[in-house]
Amino acid sequence: MAFYFDRFENRKPPEPLQYSAVRELLYQFLATVTLVVGGWYIWWRWTESLNYDALWFAIPLVLAETFAYIGLILFSANLWKMKDVPQKQIPSGLSETLGYEISEDRPIIVDIFFPTFDEDPELVRLSILAAKALEYPSPITIKIHVLDDGKRKGMKKVAIEEGVNYITRSSNIGFKAGNMRNAMEQTGGDFILICDADTRVFPTILTSTLGYFTDPAVAWVQTPQWFFDLPEGKHLRLVLKKYLWYPGFAFGWVIEKLFGPVMVGKDPFVNDPQMFYDIIQRRRNWANASFCCGAGSIHRREAVMESALKMYSANIDNNIDTVMDEVSKVMPKVYKSLDKKESESQLFDNIKDAVTTQVILEAEMTPYKFHVSEDIYTSIILHSDSDRKWKSVLHPEVQCKMLSPQDLQTWTVQRFKYAGGSLDICLHDNPLFNKGLSWKQRLMYSTTFWSYFGGLWNIVFLLSPVVFLFTQVAPVSSYSVEFYKHIFPFLVLNELATMVGTWGLAGFQSKASYLSFFAVNIQALWTVLRGKKISFPTTPKDRQEGTFFHLVLPQFAVILLTLGGLGYATYGYYHGTFSNLNALLINTFWGFNNILAMSGLVLSAFWKPDYSDNEATANQAGDKQ
Repeated sequence: MAFYFDRFENRKPPEPLQYSAVRELLYQFLATVTLVVGGWYIWWRWTESLNYDALWFAIPLVLAETFAYIGLILFSANLWKMKDVPQKQIPSGLSETLGYEISEDRPIIVDIFFPTFDEDPELVRLSILAAKALEYPSPITIKIHVLDDGKRKGMKKVAIEEGVNYITRSSNIGFKAGNMRNAMEQTGGDFILICDADTRVFPTILTSTLGYFTDPAVAWVQTPQWFFDLPEGKHLRLVLKKYLWYPGFAFGWVIEKLFGPVMVGKDPFVNDPQMFYDIIQRRRNWANASFCCGAGSIHRREAVMESALKMYSANIDNNIDTVMDEVSKVMPKVYKSLDKKESESQLFDNIKDAVTTQVILEAEMTPYKFHVSEDIYTSIILHSDSDRKWKSVLHPEVQCKMLSPQDLQTWTVQRFKYAGGSLDICLHDNPLFNKGLSWKQRLMYSTTFWSYFGGLWNIVFLLSPVVFLFTQVAPVSSYSVEFYKHIFPFLVLNELATMVGTWGLAGFQSKASYLSFFAVNIQALWTVLRGKKISFPTTPKDRQEGTFFHLVLPQFAVILLTLGGLGYATYGYYHGTFSNLNALLINTFWGFNNILAMSGLVLSAFWKPDYSDNEATANQAGDKQ
């Protein structure tokens, strides 16, 4: 069976970024200076720069700047240093992964889970075939399990044909987390490799990760996710040639010679996760705070099950205490109304025994929390175990490949799920209040959750130049030399620090994506605040046809309002009704930056893949010219 991604099979994943002690020291210096200068700027904004004639505008903007500065502090701490966990010798037997002696050693048993619901069975077959090709230098038992919540005959047929275990269940309670819990009850491997339906592991994934588990405190290892089907785009000169013939080609050639390759249509939804894994997650290793992201992770069964048992026991105790507190309130009245054949204390004990039995019968043990973000939730629970002090590892090298969202609707659903799940954890079970977490772990988890509130202040940054351009009302007392003296050093230093801290990866796309993400973040926050549950949709593996302009109306509105404001202010300046050229220039620059940030997402609503046979050939030819 042919798939659209067949043409990309020979692509190779990027190598992990190389560590540089000099660059790390330079980043730490620049980040420190940036935070000091930024603190000075924020202090000045609150104490000396507010426009007291327009506090309705001045206060929201300075609050947005303050919250963004807090985010910068957290982000700087996240990027502070890279400390990869040293790889150890690959274990040849189970005893080498345990912290205690066993009477007789045996080969390690690894269960590989492929949770699936409605994905194409032939797509899952490709993932199974990749798992069957795993390599290991010593005897090992690998058991592959297809966890089919769709209960499909076609999926069962594929599992039988490939000789792997097929597991289903009568209900879909808990969705993916419930699916994995059901599988854990029917399997017994020492380690569990979690994959999505489209996750195709490399033969080396076990040899690259099991060595970490020779430290008996390591609970899980996450490997970077890599979307091998991301559009690579076309060279600018080839795109211009299509519309402007050879003059366009010549112009594009000059631009690319001056500024380097410009790829039109490359990664339209900013799906490349390298920034997240190679920068953000990898630099949490030093704090033992890299969290599980689901697919591509391998877990120690003992850690997951022990954590589940502790939660199970704690939930039973809490439920019993809650019920018995209510019983204690009415106990004197109940006792007086009964025929006193036993003492009040005996009656209370009998009621407690009955309540305990009922609570135990009703309680469920959940190895993976029934939550839309079960991966990060489970990570928090394991990191919070003060008795075991479980460790996590982000392995820097890509060990599997998977498919990216192919359209804006799928992208939006996925991002909404990430945002809503994280915000729900933050607001209802905030890890900052978990006693078992270290201060470093609290700091890292705070960075994740704080980022999802960014939509609240990003909308202020997007609308502020619009307000000024239409009203000439400034949020600062004046755009004076004092203003530039405070803001320019901060902005320049921040750009330099970020550039050095993320050296090797282009940063503008990520920053633009975060800014344009404001509407989804606000929608997710509003959903959680209203007490609505975030749904568990599976990410479609096929492109959803059509255009999705309705999904980017907020971003398009920002572009239109900004352009309208620029036109209005420019018209006013030339006719003498808009006299502050200094303020006009700085807000024009600010407005164009916002337009550029929004335009990528708006254009992605109309993006369609180019599967023409000559695309790859054309790009290769363009590279040679």
